Amino acid sequence: MARSTDDALGLPTLARLAELSALADGDIPVYLRYSPGPVSDAAHPSKDHESGLVMPGVSANPLRPPGWWSLPGADWVARAVCQYLRELDEGARPWVLTGEVVDFGPDNEPLLTGVRPIAWLSRSLVREAHQRYHERLAAGRATH
Repeated sequence: MARSTDDALGLPTLARLAELSALADGDIPVYLRYSPGPVSDAAHPSKDHESGLVMPGVSANPLRPPGWWSLPGADWVARAVCQYLRELDEGARPWVLTGEVVDFGPDNEPLLTGVRPIAWLSRSLVREAHQRYHERLAAGRATH
């Protein structure tokens, strides 16, 4: 893991999809979040944008593939990274965290409390995930 130089928390930065996939395969459940980062998130709770209600935890996306997933785990992880890429244009950064699931958000995403930041994702990892996602999965294909 490469070290980030612009991180007040001293979080490492993951540079390769294989590193992120190894975390997803680990003993603790890990999640992906796109936001300004852990410090900002601690000061501003997650809100449901449509209702304006404050949610009881931080919304995040699981990185561990579900039981029905029979493709390589790295394909699931690449897909997860690519689901919210538009948020990069809104000033968000992708980062990995763990915590306790307390409920679910409006898109059925886990809401976490006791958040423990793990790492940032590098731009090169995001590019690698994007490439894998588009090469190996039917990215953007209509579901109907």
